[in-house]
Amino acid sequence: LQELKAFNNPPVHVKIVCQMCSVLRPTGEKLEESWGDSRKMLGNPRLLDLLKDYPKDTITDKMFRTCKKILKDNKHHDLSVENMATKSQAGKGLLVWVLAILRYFEVAKDVEPLREKVKSMEREQAKTESELAELQKTTTRLSIELTDLNDGYARANKELDDLQYQAGTMEKRLIAATKLIDGLKGERERWSKDIGNLELNRKNLVGDCLLGASFLSYMGVFTANYRHDIMYSHLCIDLIKRNIPHSTDFKVSTMMSTDVTMQNWNAKGLPADDHSMQNGILATSGRRFPLCIDPQQQAVGWIKKMYTGDSLIIKTLNDPDFLKHLELAIQFGKPFLFESVGEEFDPIIDPVLEKAIIVENGTKCVILGDKKIEWDEKFSLFLCTKLGNPVYSPEAMGKVTLINFCVTQDGLCSQLLNIVVTHERPDLEEQFSKLVEDMATNAQLIVKLENSLLKELSNSSGNILDNEDLICTLDKTKSKALEIQLKIEESQATKTMINNARNEYKPVSTRGSILYFASSGLSIINEMYEFSLELFLAQFIMALTSANLDEIIGNRLTNLVDSCTTKIYDFTCAGIFEKHKLTFAFHLTRLILIEKDELDIKCLNSFLKGDTNIDEAPETKPLTCHWLRDSGWKDLLYMANSDRNFLTLKDELIEKPNIFKAWWEIEAPEDAIPPGDVCKSLSPLQMLCVTRILRPDRSYNAVKNFVSETMGEHFIQPPVINYKHIYDQSSCHTPTVFILSPGADPQTDIQKLGDELGFTSPNKFRFVSLGQGQGPIAMKILNAGYKRGHWVLLQNCHLLSSWLKELDKSLENLKDAHTDFRLWLTTEPTDQFPLGILQKSMKVVTEPPDGLKLNMRSSLSKIDENMLDECPNNIFRPLVFVLIFLHAVLQERRKYGKIGWNVQYDFNESDFMISRQLMSLYLTKAWEDKDEVLPWGSLKYLIGDAMYGGRVSDANDRHILTTYLEEYMGDFIFDSRSKFHFSQIGFDFALPDKNGGKIEEYREYIETFPLTNSPAVIGLHPNAEIGYFMDRTNEMWIDLISLQPRTESSSSGVSREQQIAKVARDVEEKIPIITLDIGSFDLLVVQTGISQKNSDDTPNPCQVVLFQELDRWNRLCICMAKSLILLQKALVGDIGMNDELEEIGNALLNGFLPRFWSRLAPATEKNLASWMTHFTKRHDQYVSWIKNGEPSVMWLSGLHVPESYLTALIQMTCRKKNWPLDKSTMHTIVTKKTTSEESLDDGCYVSGLYLEGASWDIEKCCLIRQEPKILTVELPLMKIIPMEGNTPRSQNTFRTPVYTTSSRRNAAGHGLVFEADLTSSMHESFWILQGVALVLNTSA
Repeated sequence: LQELKAFNNPPVHVKIVCQMCSVLRPTGEKLEESWGDSRKMLGNPRLLDLLKDYPKDTITDKMFRTCKKILKDNKHHDLSVENMATKSQAGKGLLVWVLAILRYFEVAKDVEPLREKVKSMEREQAKTESELAELQKTTTRLSIELTDLNDGYARANKELDDLQYQAGTMEKRLIAATKLIDGLKGERERWSKDIGNLELNRKNLVGDCLLGASFLSYMGVFTANYRHDIMYSHLCIDLIKRNIPHSTDFKVSTMMSTDVTMQNWNAKGLPADDHSMQNGILATSGRRFPLCIDPQQQAVGWIKKMYTGDSLIIKTLNDPDFLKHLELAIQFGKPFLFESVGEEFDPIIDPVLEKAIIVENGTKCVILGDKKIEWDEKFSLFLCTKLGNPVYSPEAMGKVTLINFCVTQDGLCSQLLNIVVTHERPDLEEQFSKLVEDMATNAQLIVKLENSLLKELSNSSGNILDNEDLICTLDKTKSKALEIQLKIEESQATKTMINNARNEYKPVSTRGSILYFASSGLSIINEMYEFSLELFLAQFIMALTSANLDEIIGNRLTNLVDSCTTKIYDFTCAGIFEKHKLTFAFHLTRLILIEKDELDIKCLNSFLKGDTNIDEAPETKPLTCHWLRDSGWKDLLYMANSDRNFLTLKDELIEKPNIFKAWWEIEAPEDAIPPGDVCKSLSPLQMLCVTRILRPDRSYNAVKNFVSETMGEHFIQPPVINYKHIYDQSSCHTPTVFILSPGADPQTDIQKLGDELGFTSPNKFRFVSLGQGQGPIAMKILNAGYKRGHWVLLQNCHLLSSWLKELDKSLENLKDAHTDFRLWLTTEPTDQFPLGILQKSMKVVTEPPDGLKLNMRSSLSKIDENMLDECPNNIFRPLVFVLIFLHAVLQERRKYGKIGWNVQYDFNESDFMISRQLMSLYLTKAWEDKDEVLPWGSLKYLIGDAMYGGRVSDANDRHILTTYLEEYMGDFIFDSRSKFHFSQIGFDFALPDKNGGKIEEYREYIETFPLTNSPAVIGLHPNAEIGYFMDRTNEMWIDLISLQPRTESSSSGVSREQQIAKVARDVEEKIPIITLDIGSFDLLVVQTGISQKNSDDTPNPCQVVLFQELDRWNRLCICMAKSLILLQKALVGDIGMNDELEEIGNALLNGFLPRFWSRLAPATEKNLASWMTHFTKRHDQYVSWIKNGEPSVMWLSGLHVPESYLTALIQMTCRKKNWPLDKSTMHTIVTKKTTSEESLDDGCYVSGLYLEGASWDIEKCCLIRQEPKILTVELPLMKIIPMEGNTPRSQNTFRTPVYTTSSRRNAAGHGLVFEADLTSSMHESFWILQGVALVLNTSA
């Protein structure tokens, strides 16, 4: 404003604004419209406040019109705020004020009428409000009166509602109470019973928990019978003695599981027997992860079905990716199964097995390898092994819960019953299976409903009668439960009816179960006999299918039982060696008779073991029974103590020995009328015992008769190998394993079968002989074969056992094999063969034919006319026949054990074929050169020394081989004046009459040979057959004892452990021992005593031998004493039982010499009783030697290393006579003496020599033929005299090898002691073929 006032001549725009402002009179003064008055107005110091407080409502129309006129008149000056801003800021502000006042006047002009109207209405409102106040006063008074009336009405109405609600509630509660009482009426009895049981269980809780914890901790690895025995015969009895209360009817399954759970397990494939249910509890309730011993794969199948819906992961520890999948399972809580676990675990899974869980930030973790894996509590781990009797370290056993899932006879019987009923009555089995499943489902549902009901009742709050939802749920639940319970009752009745129908087929399933356990038990004898339950079931179903049909159920059942027994017997026999087939037949017969309760176990044990007591017989054998073996007399006395029939037999034997001797002298007494009166009333099993007593060598054939009478003749005549039948039984998923024996090779037969079926080599039949570096080649052929449908033959698998594990894994992964694919494997018996292949494969044992006829027939089948035509020499064909006979003789001689060959040689088809080719080559050359003299020397050398002889490692065996060639090859076989005969004993074994005979003529001639022949045909004495049968009998007894259950008590009721303890005490008492550190003899004391007796302090060589013998003796005695002490402690539980102690205990129980003792003792074939007699006699000789000096007669059998003593004798003589030791030898002379008190100046007398293969003429002092049934003869004293090496050998003597035992010399050369010269009047070739030898120890 000061700016405007300062203008003397302001801009026109400022003047106009000031002019309009003067018109509006802000100062209240009347001013002219001139700049002077405007300046006057601007000079007012309060002008700004006056402008702010300007009374807008006092503007007149004149003022407004004047201002408007001024604006209109000066329109051309562009009087806008923006333009004014360019002229004067103060003018701009004053212009804005003027324009605002003018605009306000314009608006107020329209609002004034409205204001007047508002004032009028306000006056009317004031009047109306006054009237309203009067009305409100009246209304308030009336409202108070109405409220009082409403309150009275509400109180009355509320009282009515309360009464009506109470009446409704009481009615609803009455209805609910009625429903509740009716609904829970059925539960009252059960709940009352449960309350009583809970109260009783509370009192017995401590004892029951102890039993349950003991079961979970220790019982898993044991068999069903052993579990039951420990739980109820030991643990429960111990609780009673300690006055700890427990349930009298305690059952593990009742305490730790429910019927519903077990029914569900049963529906998932777990057998319903108690043992299997206990296994289910152990697998699901233990704190540690379970390791299932599952050779029959029962646990694997059950686990897979149980957890199929839970994404079960299945791996083996050999899979390269198992760790990755295990990590995922742990993280996401999935179940995990390790199959085919061995005896060792991969250490990387130890943290999982030990549950080594760490907690970090509230999260559970486990360190797996180099990773930290989050642990889900839902994770579960199962381990399963196919091994039937695995051995785990204590550390491994502490990480897992071992569970014995081996199938029981009852459990298998139940499974086989399902199979039989499915086969015979599929409708019935389908109905039964659905019924079991429905019952399990209904049982689960009813338990769920009952639990739901209890949960609703327990969770209900307030008055239960007011919970309408609960009452409704209860009503529905009870209705559903009653419906389900009715279904269960109906199902139970139906199940009973179906079970009655199913049980008609139980004899078939029972027989099947027996057959399985009889067959599977053979793996104890030989590990190669292992096979799976799956393979057995396939054969069992085939047997059911092949049974004869019959409408009469009884006849049909008989046909099924017979078919199963026959087919499984045939199948099993195809995979076991000939020597084990009778063992299997008798074992099967034993199990069947036990199931029928027709077997006398006491009598059976007497037959198998005889008297195992180590003491001498309590009664002296009568002189009239001198022909009876001492062991037979002892067995008779043992059996007479427990059976009156054998007591009568003993009396008859003493009274009428000639009758029994006559029976003893019969060639086949088992087929003759029994001797004496009492034998006619004995059972077949008791007659076996009689045979053991009188003629143990005929026990083998007696067992054949027993099996034939009990089971039928088929079971002593196993079927021959039929390769077409083997092919029919095989499949693309089932390998066939040929178990080889010396002299047998199935390749030719397999190749011949392949040619017949169109699988020719090399297009569709491929084979490879395994050896170093052949594994990849074999795998390549295998992979191509299973895709293209070829036959693959892998030979000699035992030579590449390390690669077989890879083969086993590959076979596991062969899922989609071509239907024509077949895998054939050949192997010698070996414990390195993978169990997985053995279990899934069909086994076939190939052995050379038994008997000359069958052997010659087999060899002749390998040649044809073209092979015979390749040589033009006319003597070639008869010499081929000679070679066939020679090959058969060499094979047949092996049958008679050590008297046949010291070492079992693998003479096979290749030896025969190459010998034939060599013979053809040399005879062809002789024919071409027109030689008059045949090359016999070359032929004998090539055949006897190069081909067959190339396998022979023993010098005496080589003598036998060359003797045969001398006997069978030479010009004499074509001498027309003296016809050549191989042998004329029992049959005229000669060359065919026609030298140029055809193959068919030779075949017809061989068919005239007898099926069996005497050992005399091959140069052995007929007594060799007795030795053969005795060896077979002893092997059979040993095998049958190993197949016996180990839980049986003796006839007197003494437990197995008590029997072992008694024998251990008896043996311990007979051990002459000073202390466990020294042994029997204090060597320092002995050496000092002998040195004092010598003229000088140096012991002579024989005394050095004594010291060595005593040292070995002490080690033996210390080992025996320590092991017996530990064994007795282990039997009472003071220490743990290990493998060594268990083996010693088994040997003592069965009357055998423990292996851990025999390896420290001289080689022997004696049983425990006779060995202890020998043991005592050895000690007596050592004592006498120490006390009295070197014996005048050395009992050579009593020395640990007898050859060292003989060497010492030569050393002493050489020192005495100054002979060179390396050129000295010894000379032997058999005397007529049996005892001698005088010692020899040089050399010594020796005793304890037994002659095998010949007898001895005491008067003539020479070898003679054996007497019938006398296998060994003790020689009189033999004089051993050291001599210089250039002393000529005596004439008319036979150089006889002297062996330690009847086992003679083994392939390593052990067993030969020295060679003795025995006087003979016969050619040495006779004694060579007779297998004559001297032995220091017999088995008696």
